[in-house]
Order: sequence, then structure tokens, then C-alpha cells
Amino acid sequence: MVDGAVGTGGEPEASDSLRTFGAVVQALREHAGLSREEFGDRVGLSKHTVASVELGRRMPDPTFAERSEEVLGNTGAVRNAAKHLARQPGLAAWFRQWARLETTAITLCTYESRMVPGLLQTKDYVQALAADQLPPLDDSQIEERWAARAERQQLLRERPNTAFSFILEEHLFLRRTGGVDVTRELIDHVLEIAKLRNVEIQIMPLVQESHAGLQGPMRLLETPDNKWFAYCEGQESGQLVSDRKLVSVLQSRYARMRSQALTMKDSMSLLQRMRGDL
Repeated sequence: MVDGAVGTGGEPEASDSLRTFGAVVQALREHAGLSREEFGDRVGLSKHTVASVELGRRMPDPTFAERSEEVLGNTGAVRNAAKHLARQPGLAAWFRQWARLETTAITLCTYESRMVPGLLQTKDYVQALAADQLPPLDDSQIEERWAARAERQQLLRERPNTAFSFILEEHLFLRRTGGVDVTRELIDHVLEIAKLRNVEIQIMPLVQESHAGLQGPMRLLETPDNKWFAYCEGQESGQLVSDRKLVSVLQSRYARMRSQALTMKDSMSLLQRMRGDL
């Protein structure tokens, strides 16, 4: 089975807690006789952002509840409703189901051809990626993205019995996303992570006549009960794949790529040479 989840503009799908919070805000706003535009002016948001919060499509920033209380009579209702909000900020809606599976996986395999994957990113690299995001992100959204990635990265050290495998295209580092300093720090970080016993990082060389991953990036994981899932991501969407035949196809492709990529030793040597050339 292929389970699809699609998001727009990076906003989360509405959850019960988000919808409830939004309904509380809307009811209090209307009781105060304020339009969305008027309320937005008083709390420092656009009417469109207010609408997204009230409809349960957007997670309010940490100061929203307090600013709203000041405008809506300090009843404590918004503040109390905010305590029950539940979602993982900084993770796209279509990725969160996969992120939950990651937390208990015993094997995680990642092939990337577009950007260094989140589990290996640095804060400056995340900020560099965000600079090219359209529609643009504000500072709080960028900080949320980094916080979410930093939390996920704890898996690498907190789960020493989980096997992590990464296959990364050489051009991800040659592109120098964010500039020389960002790339140098990124390579240092990847080299450090590669020292962990449960992590294998391989580089797919720029010149490679035979390549099993030309259909695009993929992720694979094995659950504690030895079930395998796959995840494939595109523009503003992602698919969780549970069909055994489809997962088997992707496993075969990944296995072939592991034989086509540089060995771990040669991959680290390449990264060190690339760093020296910066």
C-alpha cells in the first residue's frame, strides 16, 4: 500500500487540538466584536495568518497566546487551550508519520540526491536551505525547522543499536550551499557523525556510469518486529510505502547503490579532500 500525504506551504494538517484551539480563539475574537484584520493588527499578524490559526491549519508561535489574552480580556481561555496543542513543529505534515517510525526503527537507510538529509544537517546549512524557500519563511519557522532536525539527530547517538546507512551524492557538497564556511562546517559534521559505530556514510561519485538510484531519493526502515517501510518525497508531498513488493524493489535498488557508491573509507577520504579544496 502507498499512503499519500500532501501539504501546502509547509502548514500542518489540522489536528483536533489545533482545530479546538482555533475555535476558542475565533469564538473569543467574535465575542469581542473584532474582525480578523482588527485582531491581527493588535497581535501583530496578518488576517490570513489569523484565519489559518482559527481554522486549525497553522501552529501559533509561542507568544501568540499571551498576546491574544491581552486583546481578548485576559480570561485565561486562550492560554489554557494552548497547553493542549499537539504537533511536531518544524516537520512538514507529510513527513511526520515517517518521523514517528524513525524513533523506534532498528534499521534506517537514506539515499539523497537533492540535499544533505536532515539527520546530517547543521544549523547554518538549514538556514541556507531556508533562504531559498518559497514562499519565504520567517525567523520563527526557520528556528522550528532547525529545532526539529536537531531533535531527530539525537537518534544517531541515543539509539546505538539502530543501524544507519546514508548514500549521498558527491555534488551535494560540491554545490557549496550557503557558501564555503557552511560547506566546510557541514563536511566536518558529516565526518564526525561517520565515526559512530552504528552509522555508515557512502558517497556516490560524480562520475558513475551505472547508477540504480536515478529514479530519485528514497528512505527505508525496519521496525522492531522486522517489517519494512519506504518513504519517497517530492515537491511539497511525500508517500509512505508499506506494500511489500514495492518496498522490496526499493530495497534492491538501495542494495545495488551500496555496491556502486564509494566504500566508507574512500568516501571519508573524498570528503576530506573536498574540505581541503575549499
